[in-house]
Amino acid sequence: MDAGLLLARMVFGLLMAAHGTQKLFGWFGGYGLAGTAGFFEQLGFRPGRVFAATAAATELTAGVLLAAGLLGPVGPALIVSVTIVAAATVHWQHGVFAQNNGIELPLLYGATAATLALTGPGLYSLDAALGLASLWTPAIAWSVLALGALGGFANLALRRSAPAQTAAA
Repeated sequence: MDAGLLLARMVFGLLMAAHGTQKLFGWFGGYGLAGTAGFFEQLGFRPGRVFAATAAATELTAGVLLAAGLLGPVGPALIVSVTIVAAATVHWQHGVFAQNNGIELPLLYGATAATLALTGPGLYSLDAALGLASLWTPAIAWSVLALGALGGFANLALRRSAPAQTAAA
């Protein structure tokens, strides 16, 4: 089981971290902070650069924490937070499946993150090596996940409608 958790954490965590670097630095075919900021502005997150940097840093940090197996449910809770925002703002209106840009991928990411938070990082983790694994009881894991979800919904509450365009006279 511990080897399986290590594999899941490494693949999922490193992919999430890479996703953050796409937004932050433009790596791996991403748009970088400037391009991502413009997209966030279109979604109603203003100022776009602040929201884009926050999302990118959250994805990068969450992925690294998860891959390393450090701080138990914190990395997964951050992933839950960003996937709630992505699902609601970009994917919801397209239905379920990814082929139509639906919520399939953010739903899978969020469910996988929550599963890893509730399962624990396993023996091959920094938490185990540092003697921190026993801190992450199921009650704490659920609480941290709930805070991550609340963070996602709070972020959605900060969205603003695009300013009304005035017609030229």
